[in-house]
Amino acid sequence: MHVVITGGGGFLGHQLAQKLLARGTLTGPSGGPEPIERMTLLDAIFHRPATDPRVRLVTADISQRDAVFAAIGTDAGVAIFHLASMVSGECEQRFDDALRVNLDGGRNIFEAARAAAGRPRVVFASSIAGYGGEAMQEYNSDRTKLTPQTTYGMTKVVCELLINDHSRKGHFDGRSARLPTVIIRPGAPNAAASSWASGMFREPLNGVPCLLPVRRDQCHPMTGYRTVIDSLIALHEVPESNLRDDRAFVLPAHRVTPQLAESVVREVAQARGLKVGPIVDAFDARIQGLVSNWPVAVDGVRAVALGLPQPPPLREIVGQYLEDFGPR
Repeated sequence: MHVVITGGGGFLGHQLAQKLLARGTLTGPSGGPEPIERMTLLDAIFHRPATDPRVRLVTADISQRDAVFAAIGTDAGVAIFHLASMVSGECEQRFDDALRVNLDGGRNIFEAARAAAGRPRVVFASSIAGYGGEAMQEYNSDRTKLTPQTTYGMTKVVCELLINDHSRKGHFDGRSARLPTVIIRPGAPNAAASSWASGMFREPLNGVPCLLPVRRDQCHPMTGYRTVIDSLIALHEVPESNLRDDRAFVLPAHRVTPQLAESVVREVAQARGLKVGPIVDAFDARIQGLVSNWPVAVDGVRAVALGLPQPPPLREIVGQYLEDFGPR
C-alpha cells in the first residue's frame, strides 16, 4: 500500500502518519489488510524531518496540480487521506486564497485519485462548520441541511458533495468525516476561529493565562485528537458495501463550554498536583460572531453505526494530552 496524507506536516497529519506507520497495514485492493510499504506526506510546510524510511516528504501546496498528481501517482493500491486546508479565520480574511486552496486543491486531490489505477479509497477531513444559519438544530445530524455561514464551511461542504458524486460515478471510493472541533492541540494558537477551544485547556495546563474571546457559556461540539485519528482510519476500513449515497458522517462529540472546560482542567490538575493558569475574559466580537453561527451539538449516530469510536470522557481527553504533550 502507498498512503498519501495531504496536510501531512500539520498536527493531525503527523498524528495520523505515526498511527498508520505503527499499525503497518490498511485494507487494499485485495479487500484484506495489505502492508503499508510507503507513505507520502504532502504539505506546504514541514516542522520535523521524516524518520521512517517508508516516508517521503513533498513540500508543495495542494493548489499545485502537477505536484499533487506526482505525489499520488497512478499505481493501484494507493490510500488517500485529505487533511490539507486553510483554516476558518484565514478563509474569512482571504476569500480568493480559500477558493484556490480548499476548492481547487480539493479538486486536484480528487482528480488525481480518479486518475489512479483501481478505485482508491479517499478519506476527507470535513468540518461541522458546514452547519449554520436557519437550518441548524439543537443536535445537528447527517440529515441536517448544510447551510454554512463561513467561507471555510462552504468549501468543506462543496468537497463533500464532490466526493459523493465522484463515488457515485465510480471514479474512486470516497468517505468524508465531518469533524467537530479537535482538542487539545499543542503549541501556539493558530488562525482558526476555534483556536480558543484548545487554548482554554492548553494554556491553563501549561500554567499560563488563556485569553478567552467567546462567552463562558458558549457551547461547542468537541472531541479528542486520538479519537479523530482512530475515526479517520476506521472510516477508511469500512467496507464500501456498508456505505450508501451519502458518504459524509459527522463524528460524535462532547458538548463543551468554557465553564465546563475550566472545571475539568481544575479537577485533572488537582489530581496530578499541577498549578493551573487562569482563563481570562478577552471578548472578541469577530470571533464570537463566527462561533455564534456554528452548531452547539451534533448527533453522530450514523458514524457510530459504522463502527467509528465515541470520544472518551472529557477528563480522559485532557489526560491523553498531558500524556502526549504535557510537562516532562
